[in-house]
Amino acid sequence: MTEKTTPTVGRRPLLMAAAATVGALLAPTPAYAAPRSPSPGKPDGRDPVSALERAAHPLRSTEPGVDTADLRALGAMIGGATVVGLGEATHGSHEFFTLKERVFRYLVEERGFTTFALEIGWPSGLLIDDYVQGGRGDARQVVTEALGGSPFGREEFLHLVEWMRDHNRRRPGHRVHFMGDDIGAPRMGDAFFERVTGYVGRSHPHLLSRFTELYTGLRPLDDAIAYLGGPLAQRQRLAANAQQALDLLAGQRGTGGEEFEWTLQHARSIAQSAAFLAHDFADPRGLTAAELYRDQLMAENILWWQRHTGHKMLLSAHDGHVGYVTAEPEIYPKVQGAFLREALGDGYLAIGTTFDQGSFLSQDQSLDGPWKKFTVDAAAAGSNEYTLDRVRHRDYFLDTRSAPAAARAWLATARPTRQVGTQFPCPLDDVAIGPSYDVLIHLHRVREADLLR
Repeated sequence: MTEKTTPTVGRRPLLMAAAATVGALLAPTPAYAAPRSPSPGKPDGRDPVSALERAAHPLRSTEPGVDTADLRALGAMIGGATVVGLGEATHGSHEFFTLKERVFRYLVEERGFTTFALEIGWPSGLLIDDYVQGGRGDARQVVTEALGGSPFGREEFLHLVEWMRDHNRRRPGHRVHFMGDDIGAPRMGDAFFERVTGYVGRSHPHLLSRFTELYTGLRPLDDAIAYLGGPLAQRQRLAANAQQALDLLAGQRGTGGEEFEWTLQHARSIAQSAAFLAHDFADPRGLTAAELYRDQLMAENILWWQRHTGHKMLLSAHDGHVGYVTAEPEIYPKVQGAFLREALGDGYLAIGTTFDQGSFLSQDQSLDGPWKKFTVDAAAAGSNEYTLDRVRHRDYFLDTRSAPAAARAWLATARPTRQVGTQFPCPLDDVAIGPSYDVLIHLHRVREADLLR
């Protein structure tokens, strides 16, 4: 199937959109956004290919476990950044997922990084990290429970989790961690609430009945789509209760040290999830407000982890979440990467990705079917990918900040670009690579990710 670049349907009902957002929770290019006709590509006054070639560093492989000498130039580009956002142009391509493991392993072994962050719910990240730290269970079972049904329930992420656990076994003095920075629903079961109420019962037993009361109706939040079917006023009341519980626990600061701080963050995740689900998804303004809130809270969770632990972090998300400039301001007024740059300055670095052709997994326009394979041909003339693929290297990366002037001028112009989320076919987005990312990785061909067996 080839990609569609012209609109075919109007905006979907927004309540269905909310269910799709929560069900996938990771849609960087909203599956429910009204399709837009991309701006036609215009010929450049000067061919930028030679300038791009002068900036390009060949990427020898996207597979982990091979020599990383080619990544030294990437390490130099990253410099002193403490949080690196590494994007993906699709949510379902093998090479983007394995590339993330390869880059993370290099950053761990050569640059002192210790946390892999993924745009999944905070509780799911804790589940994986418990296993990575040596917890009981089977890797496949843990990954299936934490990531199953999401774009990341793939063999490639299972391989990453297995490597992380093995690394901690081999190097206990340099442990790595896995975190989820997104809202908790739909995997916020009773066991996660117990992380809060269990602590309250042990440390502040006089408050336990109040916490039980405040969480009634919300606990457990393990079917967010059904939860969204409840009245808006009820969802708003429960969100206010979750915030009251967070405020009540915050008032006990100074009484519990490290365990208290982690419990407070768990309570914050509950309040974040309830507040997200309390938006009015039947109103376009409510949908936009919800997406703005989600990107903001994902950035806040990254910042909490980085500042609390001191870890250097690789943030894995879709291109639309790691960059600085939104391609869809009507849905995403401001994205996670912009929030992180504001908070960290040069301590945050955004890496975007593009590809010329190949296959990936996504869902069709029904949004309730299985993830399946789609294939696209070589990029059309006038798109960013068309010119990028004319560089002589099959796969490569470049620094958009220090590229030759002719390359920077070309990178500064918005052109049609593939950003495939949870729905395909989807319209191309107009993306200016230079203002959006500090570094770009371009791949000639990708294939679909491997489903968990």
